[in-house]
Amino acid sequence: MNSNVDALIDALPRLWDGIVVTILLTLGGAALAMVFSVVLGLASGNRHAYVRMPARVVVEFFRGTSLLVQLFWLFYVLPLLGFQLEPMFCGILALGLNYGAYGAEVVRGAVSAVPRPQTEAAIALNFTPWQRMHRVVFPQAWAQMIPPLTNLLIQLLKGSALASFILLQDLTYQIEQLRRGTGDTIFSFGVGLVLYFVIAYILTLIMNLLEARAKGRLGIGPSMKDVLRLRPEKTDESVGVGR
Repeated sequence: MNSNVDALIDALPRLWDGIVVTILLTLGGAALAMVFSVVLGLASGNRHAYVRMPARVVVEFFRGTSLLVQLFWLFYVLPLLGFQLEPMFCGILALGLNYGAYGAEVVRGAVSAVPRPQTEAAIALNFTPWQRMHRVVFPQAWAQMIPPLTNLLIQLLKGSALASFILLQDLTYQIEQLRRGTGDTIFSFGVGLVLYFVIAYILTLIMNLLEARAKGRLGIGPSMKDVLRLRPEKTDESVGVGR
């Protein structure tokens, strides 16, 4: 056991480098996925078939094919066709396209769930289509999107482990190196479980704060100030009980 701890201490700098690569993949992939989600989600719900149908084809293609196969195509097949991508860019692109396709369905569903009278009221106020989407529809849809998008973000984090197949020394790669150094599979992958859990938990907390902020701005949930308050605000009922 002591030898495992010593090996872990020696491997900490490499593990940190792997964590940084994993976080960069996750944040880069999430940013790209969010752009694709919004663009494809809004296009998928468009009333014009010439806009809606191509978006649906793209969404179904990337949802219906394996992330690993997409990653291999971008990294190993494209060079055969004359296109060479850097490993980091390749990983971010694959994650963004794959999870962006799933996110597009979240966006489409959330926008469709906004009550029709909200849009009709914006039309009555002579809002332009952009103003209706930006000021009325999207803020309400955004609050509904965040929980499923949080799930997709955690799935994206776990999907980033496939980057080790394209020569990126991410956290999974460094954990495998630790296993080879110690010869202890349980210990090494136990460390990996803990590290992935910590990263996922931090991302979940951040997304929960975003959800609280979005709902607080709509007046349907606690504000960010209430969420971050160290002590709960006293209500009239609690004051009465104290007496």
